[in-house]
Order: sequence, then C-alpha cells, then structure tokens
Amino acid sequence: MKRAATLRLLSDLSNFSGAARLRELLAADPEVRVRCSPDGRHLLLLRLPGALAPQLLIAVRGPGEELERAWPAGQLSPLDAFFLPWPVRPALVLVWESGLAEVWGAGVGPGWRLLQSTELCPSSGSRVVAVATLRSRLVWCEELQADAERCLVPPSASFSHYVCVRTLEPSGEAGTNLGRTHILLHHCPPFKLLASRKDFFLVPTANTWPGVGHILLIWSPGKGKVMVAAPKLGFSYSKSLNPGRGDTWDFRTLLRGLPGLLSPRQPLTVHTWAPTPRGLLLLDFRGTVSLVQSHGGTRAVGTLQEAPVGQAGSAALGTFHGTLACVLGSTLELLDMGSGQLLERKVLSTDRVHLLEPLAPDPENKEELETRGGLHLLSALGLFRVGWEAPQGLELPSAEDLVFEEACEYYQRRSLRGAQLTPEELRHSSIFRAPQALASILQGHVSPSTLLTILRAELRDYRSLEHLKAQLVAGDDEEAGWTELAEQEVARLLRTELMGDQLAELNTIFQALPTAAWGAFLRALQLQPDGNGRLRSQAPPDVWKKVLGVTAAGKEPPNGVLPLFELLCQYLCRLEPRWLPPFVELAQQQSGPGWGAGGPGLPLYRRALAVLGEEGTRPEALELELLLGSGRPKAVLQAVGQLVQKEQWERVLEAGLVFSPSSPLLRSEIFKLLLAEFARHRRLDAHLPLLCRLCPPDLAPTELLLLLRTHLPDESEPPTPFPEPGAEPPLTVGLLRALLEHTGAQGQSSGPVLSLYEDILWDPGTPPPTPPRGPMTTLQTSDHPGLQTWAPSGQGFCVTDTG
Repeated sequence: MKRAATLRLLSDLSNFSGAARLRELLAADPEVRVRCSPDGRHLLLLRLPGALAPQLLIAVRGPGEELERAWPAGQLSPLDAFFLPWPVRPALVLVWESGLAEVWGAGVGPGWRLLQSTELCPSSGSRVVAVATLRSRLVWCEELQADAERCLVPPSASFSHYVCVRTLEPSGEAGTNLGRTHILLHHCPPFKLLASRKDFFLVPTANTWPGVGHILLIWSPGKGKVMVAAPKLGFSYSKSLNPGRGDTWDFRTLLRGLPGLLSPRQPLTVHTWAPTPRGLLLLDFRGTVSLVQSHGGTRAVGTLQEAPVGQAGSAALGTFHGTLACVLGSTLELLDMGSGQLLERKVLSTDRVHLLEPLAPDPENKEELETRGGLHLLSALGLFRVGWEAPQGLELPSAEDLVFEEACEYYQRRSLRGAQLTPEELRHSSIFRAPQALASILQGHVSPSTLLTILRAELRDYRSLEHLKAQLVAGDDEEAGWTELAEQEVARLLRTELMGDQLAELNTIFQALPTAAWGAFLRALQLQPDGNGRLRSQAPPDVWKKVLGVTAAGKEPPNGVLPLFELLCQYLCRLEPRWLPPFVELAQQQSGPGWGAGGPGLPLYRRALAVLGEEGTRPEALELELLLGSGRPKAVLQAVGQLVQKEQWERVLEAGLVFSPSSPLLRSEIFKLLLAEFARHRRLDAHLPLLCRLCPPDLAPTELLLLLRTHLPDESEPPTPFPEPGAEPPLTVGLLRALLEHTGAQGQSSGPVLSLYEDILWDPGTPPPTPPRGPMTTLQTSDHPGLQTWAPSGQGFCVTDTG
C-alpha cells in the first residue's frame, strides 16, 4: 500500500482582511515576497525595490485591520520586512537600503502604528544590501562606501562589507528596546542573509568575489559559533563568534587561518536558496537539491525531473515529514529526503505558488486541527495543504502480511533467478527463515512477557535516545548530549557483529564525533594507565575479540571503511599518539587465537603501522615504539637497525638487554650487530660496559675475535701507533680487554686453559719494556704463532696500547 499525496483547500482567502488586494498581489507579481507571522494570523506581502509599484500589504485572518502602504516610483522603498516574535502583540520591522529601520505594532490602538524608528548605519556613506531576523536578533550586511581612489583598486572593493547584529525587544505596551550594534564580520564580501529557526546562513551572491564564491557561513547564536563551509570541497570549520563576549572576525584573516578553503574552485551556482528547520536547501541549475546542515556538512537530497531554465524561473522549496517539496513553475514534485526517490509529481493550475511553514491552526476549527504537520501552499486561488493520506476504503494489511511483502521485495532484489518471488512462496518455503520467525512473533507464538523481557534493553535504549533527541532539538547542553549519544551508539554497535553497515556506521560516528567516540571506547574497554607507561584493561574477552577481529572472508568492508582495530589506532594516533604503542601491546596480550594477532592475517603491530601510512612517511618515534613493543624478532631487529643508523646506542643496548632473558637468539643477533659497529668506529666505546652485559654467555674469546675479524676495516698500509689527524682511531687490544675478560670469565673453569689467549688476560707479570724510539715496524707474528690463525697479511692489532 502506497501513500497518496493530497492537496487540500484550507481557505479561499476570503477569511483574510483585504482579501481582494491579497489575491491581486499574488496573481500579479511572481517575485512578491511572502512571509507568515509566528501566530499564523498575519500574511505579509512585499513588492521589492525595482518593481513598478513597490507595495506592502499585511493581511489578517479573522478580526483585525490590514496594513497597506505604497511608495511612488522613484521613491525609496523597504529592502525587506519581517515579523517579530513578540508574545504580547504582532509586530514587524521594515528595513530600507539607507539603513533606516521602522518597528510597527498592532493591538496597541486601532490598526497598526509606528512604534520606533532608528538608523542601523550611522555612517551616511553606508547602505544595507541584505537583512534577516531570528527571534529578537536583527542581522544585516552593509556596504561601507569607500572613497574614489579605493574604489578603483580591486579586489579591496570586493571586501568592503560588514555584517552586524542588533537586538529588538518589546518594552512595555508601546515601546521597543534596541540593543547596541555589534560587528560580527568586517572586510567581507557581500552576503545574502537567510534565517532558519536556529541559525543564520550567509551565502554568496552574484557580486561576491569569485575567489570566495564557493564559501558560505553558518552562524548559530545559541551556540556562539560560526561554521565556515565549502560544500564543493567538503570542508567545514568551526570558530567562536559570540557577541556577548565581544567576538568579531576579519573575514580575510578568518579564511587565511583555515587550510584548504581557498583552493581554486568555481563559485556556487545556485538557482534557489531556502532555509528549513533541517538546514539550508539549495537548488542548482542541473535540478539537484542539496541540504547544508548547521554543522557545515552537505549532502545531496535528490534530483528533480526538470531543471530550472535560467535565473528568471520561479522555484520554491520546503520540507515536511521527511519529504522534500519543490514547486518549479507549475509543477510540484515530492521526493523522499532519505533516498532521493521521486514520490509524486503534480501539475498545478498556476505557476505563482509560495511555500509556507504550517500556520498555527484555529482552535475552533476542527478541520484545521486535523491537518497539522503538512506544508502550506499559497497562491491567488487560496491556501492549500500538501500532505500524505492513505486512500480510504482500503483494508490495512496485517502485520504478518507486511512482513512477507517487505521480505519478498528484499529477497527479490538480491536474487539472481528470473522467477518472481511471491509472499505465499516465502510463507511455505524452508529456505527463508527470518521472515517466518518474525511473523511467528507477531502472531503471538511468543508470550508478551517473554517478548518484553527480550526487548527490555532495546526499549530502554530507545527511550533514552528519544530523550536525548529532545534535548538536542531544544538546544540544551548540546556538547554533553552529543557525547552521550555517541556513547549509546558505540555500546549498541558493540553488541552487534560489526560487519558491513554496522562497521560503516561506527566509522561515521568517529568521523563526526571523534573525541566522544574514543571516550566511549575508553569506557567500554575499561582502559587505565598503570603508572609505568603501560595500559591495563578489565574488559571481558568478548569485547576484545570484536575489537581485534579481522573481517571475515567474502565480507570485506567497502572502500574507506576501516576495521575496528585500525579505526581505534587511527584516532588514537590523532588524539593521543603517545598511548598508541601501549594500546597495541595491551591488544597483543589480550588477543586469542584467530583474533587477528595469532591467526593467519597480519600481526597487530603491522596492522597499526599500516594506519600510520606508507613506510618512509610514518612518524619515526611511533614506528620505533610499535616495532620494539611487538616483541617479534623481525620487528625488533628492524627497529634496532633504524636506531643504529641514528646512532642511538643506549636505546639499542637497552632493547637488547630487555629481550635477553626471553630470546637468547635475539640477544645474540643484536650483540653481533653492535660488535660490527664497535669494530668499525669508536662511537660505541663509551657504552662498552653495557655491550659487555649484552655479550652472550656461551661466546668464547676465540669466537669473539673471529667475529671482530670479519668487520675490521681493510688497511692498505701498515698500521701506525697513532692515527692520522682526522682519521678514525683503530681498535686496540686495550679496548678489547673488557670484552675479552668478560668472555673469558664466562668461559673460565678449573680445568686446563680453554683458549690460546688466556695468557694475555691472566698473566700477572709485568708488561714488556718500552721499545726504542725509531721507525715503527709491524708486529711480527712469529712470537705469537696463534695470531696467524686469524690475522691476515697487512692487518693486525697495533701494540701501542698495552692496557
């Protein structure tokens, strides 16, 4: 059963005062501006400056007098007019291009009367180019006329506008309180101003400098923030803008501090702007309708069947019950705002139609009370309501029938066979179990008490979610509300399988509310620092299994969607980079077989490194910590190699000593790597005690010397007792003494001598006499035949240092 859109006549305008003039203006001028008062009793029609006969008409529904004013051609006429939401009496403000503002009120005496007149622009050289109101705030954009010399210098003249705000509040029975003028933006381009229920939208015009024609601003007075958005770039930035605290911004300085906004981009080509409670709707010349939300995000709503032809064509946009209504010429199109699908298309009898938010119903009119919630269309033919109604005379299907009908459409879309599925086939087939299970529940096979027990947690979450939504709509403590909403969504998603749509939704939550989402996971995993730079967790294994689990085969996430572990690592790297290595170490401790750490997939440290980027672009400190914290020999050796290249000898030695008890092989590899560096240069000499501690216990002096031999630099000339100036000092026996003593002590026993070189280490005699001064000669190896076993010709130790 499909819904049917209906147009219902609410009034032929005869119950409005000045009905004839109201119909005449609506029929004669398609560009007439129409506004509705907050109580729904007054309609305002204003012919804009430039019309043949600028005119203002205020029509009243029911008892009351209309207000009608006209300005002769050539005389200044109001730029715009707005109703003020004063609770005591209806009031409106008229604003002229010169900066003159008049406040009119009704109910004080007979008819309408002028309450106050003021100048918005004290400078005689300024003019107002746009104005809008929201509650008691009046915001306008004024152009400050520069002198003749400056007018000739572009683009300075393009940034000669100011955006100002002033409060208008009632005072007594016939008075008005005018707040002081506060400048929100200065040195900005000309903006068109639009207002929804909570926000002001500053959008570019045809006169805006092309370099910033793709940027719009959203000021939320209740939050004290301004969003700078570029819909085509997908960028949005938030800045503080609270007049109560004296905030003001230079537009050029504001943009220079926001990276990426000034990228070359074509200006926005918009046919129609329309503020709605959901945000700002925009219709481009291709017929695409997009929604700019108050947080700066932009999404496409749908595409019309017909695109507007040129700027002259009239268009009106509005929303109701999740439906977009667009009147383009004499055609009304209704689109679903969730899917963009065209729901209905109607041809109207006139092309001069205005969309209004629903008027306040007359309490004595039962028909109007029944039609609340739709969108209202105003034309010379009358006031109509567009809404959804179910056709009468049709029996509503049962809940069980609806289950099988919806399941039939769902399975048909996924089926590859040509035969058409029917609801009856689903009822009796044993293949599709889900619709049968749901239908059995709805038939009452599960007792209400059992069903309530099953759904109690879901109902509690739903109730708190509705309460949160009400708080956010009311604007009460929005930051805490969004944080709590993120926590509830994260907790709900952790109870699912976290595949497909659930994983994509979790990615979206992190993109929109990263701090709140990470805080929710912090509580879900019960993470706490232990005081030693490490983390501990008391979360149950089931939670860690979902965090560390890899995507099942055949269910790879779509592009841009990260698995949960990678997602947490990415945002932890952004928010608290120093806790990323301890988090990965904790994850390795918590992992079980097949959870993504011990299974056939990549180890956790590799998955975390992949989030940091390609090799060579990662933060070096984080990469080293992740490699060392993994405890895997290959990763540790990779980190040690990087530390050796940076000559961070202490960290290399500390890493080797840490892994010595658990991995003798890793200890031996690190020692050999450092021994090679010790043989090549003298920059490790200061760390010789730590190198001795790292020496493997089963290494004999003979093996040590053989290892050194392979890494000694080649010498084409005989060694000299002293190095040449600027040359690297050679390795001497004195430097080797500590290592040889350490290996000899580890291998020493009460038996016979184990090495040919024990006499070098343990001979208690006096050193040999100093040789006579003269030409240095190479040490002859005949006195020590053992050296012939390893010292090649032309390469040997110099005996200038006998230690």
